[in-house]
Parts: sequence; C-alpha cells; structure tokens
Amino acid sequence: MPASITHRFTVEDYYRMAETGILKPDARVELIEGEIVDMMPIGPFHAGAGSELNGLFTCLAQGRWMVWNQYPLRIDEHNEPQPDLMLLRPSAKKYKQSHPTPEDVILLVEISDSTLRRDREIKLPLYAKAGIEEVWILNVQERQIEVYREPNYLGYGTQFIVRDGRLAPMAFPDAEIDVQDLLQ
Repeated sequence: MPASITHRFTVEDYYRMAETGILKPDARVELIEGEIVDMMPIGPFHAGAGSELNGLFTCLAQGRWMVWNQYPLRIDEHNEPQPDLMLLRPSAKKYKQSHPTPEDVILLVEISDSTLRRDREIKLPLYAKAGIEEVWILNVQERQIEVYREPNYLGYGTQFIVRDGRLAPMAFPDAEIDVQDLLQ
C-alpha cells in the first residue's frame, strides 16, 4: 500500500502563489507548518477587543514598542502566522525590509473565539518552540485571558488565567490594562 506524502509549502512558495494570483489579494490566510490555512472572519467582539488593545498599548508604549495588528510574523521557512496583535521591539525601518521574527516580539496576543482550539493546540506550541517570551490568548467564549510565559520546546513553563484586575506584559510591568473592562 503506497504511503501518503504531504507537500509542505515554504514562505517563498506562499508568496509566489500570491504574486501569481493563486492566492487572491484579499485572501485571509496564513502559513502554519507548511499548510495554507484559512483564517476565520472577525466577529464584532473580536474586532472591538483588538481595537481596544491596540489603543491601550499604543497609549502606553512611550516609544518602548510598536503595536503590530494582524500582520505577518516570520517564524521560519514553513510558518508565517498573522497574530491578532503583537508588541514589537521598535525598529520601523527593519520591518519595512522584512517581517518581524520571534526575537522581535515582546508580547503576542491571539483573540480566540471560533479559533480557540487551533490557537491552543497548533499556534501556541509553535510560538513556544520559536521562543516567543509571552503569549496571551483572549478567550472570548469564557471571557478570560490565558497568559503563557517561559517558552521551551514542549510549551510554556508558566500559565495562568486572568478574569479581572490588572494585567501587564512581563517585560513592562507598568503597562497595565484593566482586564475586566477589556472583557466586557
């Protein structure tokens, strides 16, 4: 019986498909483990929470980071996801030359409603292996923020859930947001 062989696309293949029209210009897709994955439509709570986080983190930045919304993150040859929000080390000129890489990420946020399982089981381990220091999953269904810190090859060493109070990125403890306000 012949074995099944799966072709994994590279980031280069992915961009070539877009350039030649195989992927439409308005296609909402991302490259995960060499597979082109359709992204789900963005619902009202997802859009509102993303916009609110963008505004909060932009006001708190004071030049310490750049807020990056739904743009690519180049992890490796087979992975270029588009997280909902990232705080990046400031380097605007660098990001005009190439997409940010895991070393550039201070905080990565996924806003998860219908994508919760995929974000936890596929993207979160990918982020941990890449060494992304801190990931928040804004769990829309349960109205909570799952915080993941201390990445290693097997996942994240520290995990906790926040439903109220204040929360700040580990790298900038003074940049607090009101969790309950965000989750309403």
